This record gives sequence, C-alpha cells and structure tokens, in this order.
Amino acid sequence: MAATPLIAADNVTFRYRPGNLALDGATLAIPAGSRVALVGPNGAGKSTLFLHINAILRPVAGQLSYKGQPYSYGRGFLAALRQKVGLVFQDPDTQLFAGNVLDDVIFGPMNMGLTAEEARRRAEAALESVGMLEHRTAPVHFLSQGQKKRVAIAGVLAMEPEALVMDEPTAGLDYPGLTSLRETLAMLHAAGKTLLVATHDIDWAWNWADLVYVLAAGRMVAAGSPADILARADHAALGFARPILADVAAALGDRSILPAGVVPRSVGELAALLAGRQNGQK
Repeated sequence: MAATPLIAADNVTFRYRPGNLALDGATLAIPAGSRVALVGPNGAGKSTLFLHINAILRPVAGQLSYKGQPYSYGRGFLAALRQKVGLVFQDPDTQLFAGNVLDDVIFGPMNMGLTAEEARRRAEAALESVGMLEHRTAPVHFLSQGQKKRVAIAGVLAMEPEALVMDEPTAGLDYPGLTSLRETLAMLHAAGKTLLVATHDIDWAWNWADLVYVLAAGRMVAAGSPADILARADHAALGFARPILADVAAALGDRSILPAGVVPRSVGELAALLAGRQNGQK
C-alpha cells in the first residue's frame, strides 16, 4: 500500500475572477522527505497553487490535504498547518518586514506562543543554518537579494516546519547566491525536510529533484522522475527547456559514444560514463 502523501491536492480549481481559471483541476501528491520540482511557463498557476498549499487561498472546487487530513480552514487548523508547511515567497521583500534580521526571524516563533528565550533560540539556530547569524543585527533593507532570501527561509525554518514550499527561490540570484541557496537546500533535505520548489532552472532540477510536476494553464500535465519528464521530446510544448546534459547525452548517443537513452544526472556521471567507455575500449 502506498504511503499517505505529506501534502496532496486533488482536482483543485480556482478563479481570481469569473471566467479566469487560474487552477483547473490541479492534482499532485508530495511524499514526505522528497525533493519536488514544479516547472512550467509563467502564468501556469505555480504561485497560485503554492498559495493554496499554504491555505492563503481556498479552492472553489477540489480538496487539499496534509497527512491525509483534509484542509478545514478553521483558525486552529490553519495555525497548525502554517507551522508545519512553510511558504517562502519569490520576492523576499514580500515576506520581510522587521527593522533587523533577528526581529524578522523571531516573529514567527513568538506568535506561536513560545517563550522569548525559546523563540530567540529557534531564530538564531535558523539563521545559523542558512549562514546569516552574523548578520542578525543588520537592517533588512541593507541586505543583498540572496541574503534576503536566506533570511526569508530562516523565518520559516524558525517555525520548525516539516515541509518548505519555495516559489522560484533561485530567481534574481548571482552565482554566489545560487551556490549558497543550493547548499542550504541540500542541508535542509539532509535534515529530513520535505522540499517543494517552483523553478525555471531546469538544469538544477534535473540534478536535484526526486519528482517533477509540470503545470500548464492551471492543469498538471505531467508528473514523474526527472528522467521521465525533463528529457521529453515535447518539452517546448509543455513550457520548459530540456536539461543541457540531456541534449549532450542525446548527441553522444547519436555518435555511439554513449548508449542510446542513457542520460547522466550530473557532469560527474557523464565523466564516469565516458571514462568507463574509454577504459572498456583499451
């Protein structure tokens, strides 16, 4: 019997106004402890779906559930859900509001009714985990975009959630910011967090994700492993680019340098395949 997903959406439909379907029967299931990438073109409904997962929006039809329990939208359920499912917005300025870093991150734990001592412990631990503890007294508006994103993640982590839902976390980051964020996500996954990320960074999703969903025009049009989804020949019609490694592997397969259909998930895997072939020919 399949395990109950941590988070599930079943035929979720939503309209911002009459005649405008932002979500049209969207369905997904997020296994506990998984790394899930949600891809699709701009306007597909990814942000709207995330607002439903965090119960900021309520569907006009369909059902969401957490650990098999349907969303009820009462105050008690919502407070508990938002402690367990943390949402990180694409623009950290939407999320950050306090004068300095520590005050921003401590806000969530304080509103959980924790003591000031415990709230501060959680906030400082969360900041340390994303490499921002030394900036705890810095004014938020002085931070770089990458630093703001890490503080926004820390603000969610301080609530000690089971899952993080992140909307385009790599958008607008330079190379050091991307590197730092990816290290943070690896740390979170190693700590047992469930991660659901909307992204246009297909090369990163190819290497990182356990499961990929494709959303287009409010409908979930494909789901499966990165190899099943991201290397599809009809990727352009679904609204995303193929991973570079998939195209490289296909070109090498056409030249019989790699076996047909073999697609490495990383540069290291590609190098190992090529080295193995070279050694086999000696």
